Amino acid sequence: MKRQLLIAMVCALFATGAVHAQGAAGAGGSGVEWKDLTAEQQAVLAPVRERWNSLPPGRQQALSRGAERWQQMTPEQRTQARQRMQRWRDLPPEQQQQLRDRYQRFKELPAEDQQRLRENFRRFQDLPPEQREDLRKRWQEMSPEQRQQFQDRWQQMTPEHRQKARERWQQSTPEQRQKMRDRAPQRRGG
Repeated sequence: MKRQLLIAMVCALFATGAVHAQGAAGAGGSGVEWKDLTAEQQAVLAPVRERWNSLPPGRQQALSRGAERWQQMTPEQRTQARQRMQRWRDLPPEQQQQLRDRYQRFKELPAEDQQRLRENFRRFQDLPPEQREDLRKRWQEMSPEQRQQFQDRWQQMTPEHRQKARERWQQSTPEQRQKMRDRAPQRRGG
């Protein structure tokens, strides 16, 4: 039951943007009365029953939504959620904080930028594993200045130019890609 609560909490925190619910969301919203929860939500949230009334309103709302989502998940989705939660618990506290901060920055972006990032992530996930690993390696090998230059250049491109660049990259051989990498610093003046 504790595991279900933990998973419901993480789902609520990350899916609803309530990572900082105790601060921002807790200030203006009204809480959820225990008696207003469904029997299924109460079952998932039973471990916090005794302290429910002392939770900030934003946290109560997030937990109730997370418990509702938990009930709607398939067994496979619940297994995946448990695995994600275990990976989260295994992270050092500093890395957890970095991820919370990154998530907060993402939520502060305009909706169009959020959508663009989601689409880019989906495209990245759709790449073959060897291509994803190649891109990760290239990114890690770049200096902070090179990364910034790449980001600046990418943002200045039109969507059509970005698509053409993606297609060129995907259609190129490993040797051609290496030549492109070798020429990139020359084009940037590096």
